[in-house]
Amino acid sequence: MAVPGAVFKYYLYKATEAVEFYRPIMYLYLLSQGLSFTQIVVIEALYNLATVLGEVPTGYVGDRIGRRNSLLVGSALITATLVGIAFAASFLAFAALFVCWSLGYNFRSGTEDAWVYETLTDVSASDEFTRVRGRGQSVALSAGVGASLVGGYLGGLDLTYPFLVAALFTGVGLLVIATLDEPATYTESGSSEMGIREAWGVVTQAVGQRRLRSFILYYFVLFSAVTYLVFIFLQPVFESVVTGLNMRLTLSLPVPGRERPSGLVVSTDNVETLLGVYYAAINLVSAAITYRIGFIRERVGLRRWFVVIPLLVGGLLTAMPFVPPIALVALFVGWACVEPTRVLAGQYVNDRIETLGRATVLSAMAMVSAVTVIPFQLGSGVISDAVSPLIALSAAGVILVVGSVVILLWESPIEEPPTGSPSRTGPE
Repeated sequence: MAVPGAVFKYYLYKATEAVEFYRPIMYLYLLSQGLSFTQIVVIEALYNLATVLGEVPTGYVGDRIGRRNSLLVGSALITATLVGIAFAASFLAFAALFVCWSLGYNFRSGTEDAWVYETLTDVSASDEFTRVRGRGQSVALSAGVGASLVGGYLGGLDLTYPFLVAALFTGVGLLVIATLDEPATYTESGSSEMGIREAWGVVTQAVGQRRLRSFILYYFVLFSAVTYLVFIFLQPVFESVVTGLNMRLTLSLPVPGRERPSGLVVSTDNVETLLGVYYAAINLVSAAITYRIGFIRERVGLRRWFVVIPLLVGGLLTAMPFVPPIALVALFVGWACVEPTRVLAGQYVNDRIETLGRATVLSAMAMVSAVTVIPFQLGSGVISDAVSPLIALSAAGVILVVGSVVILLWESPIEEPPTGSPSRTGPE
């Protein structure tokens, strides 16, 4: 790699994302604070509404103030929010904090991919984006394996502990971000001088491309919305399924002087720890896939991946009410494939947009996803309270399968670029 120092810092930054500390217990924590499923999806909807209203403005600000400064602002907001969540005790407090949380990720959304892509473009290596981005996400997921186990254990002690530890690690990430250099490609693009009208023109030109319109519907609308529901309802669905199966898992280690090994007994009475193990396994598989994402891109191909994965996830989710144990497989596959698919989508979109206003365009894509997921969230929340989260996810699976088939029949959302194609193409 021609830019080993920059790539190493990027990998180090990814290791400090720390989301897996609180992810195994996040919704259990919200439920423990007295929130209903409807209230949870309302604050999630507020999160996404803040994304809708803030993505393009923060992307524009990111283009103006620079990639590094945008990442710094975003990470600082996330750190402060995690501390606030640990001490919040009311629906209104969580609602306000989730809005701040969204703004933090808004500043990082698009900017991270833009920094990686443009840093590689500086040395004419933009075709390495999939590999570098995939390995960066693999680093984050690998770190998340241990974080999931620790977070599940800490959650068993006190559900606030994982949020505080995550805030500490995210704060360390601020120090790493401060050492990053701005890509020369960004500096020379004139993005820091781009006006609001020009930014709007860049966005509309990019999303209006024939090469992107069906992909936006297919990935940013359908797939992203449904897999986000998997994220929201994984914990309550997992808890209900393992309780129904009366699952019991013993993690034992040999102890000298004892005939039988002793260790940690994980059962439905200790669901936080069991969730930590489950998330760790998901992260391990997802990390392995993203580490080899360049191989998948070359051998499997973007078209085959983006056709098979949504139909597979949708089919598994649809089958859950008929065979409840399938839910454990559906949730695992549904969440494990999110990051590899996101990396491949990042390469596909970056190859088809200009450097000028790149962060603004990528943020606009995220905004489209956030707009779509709001009705999915509200509808699934009502269904969850009326019936169950499992039925809500199954209904989302039906929508994913039917919607994917309709789009595939309309036009192919994926145009396989020739090997070695230029990283920038104009609109059609």
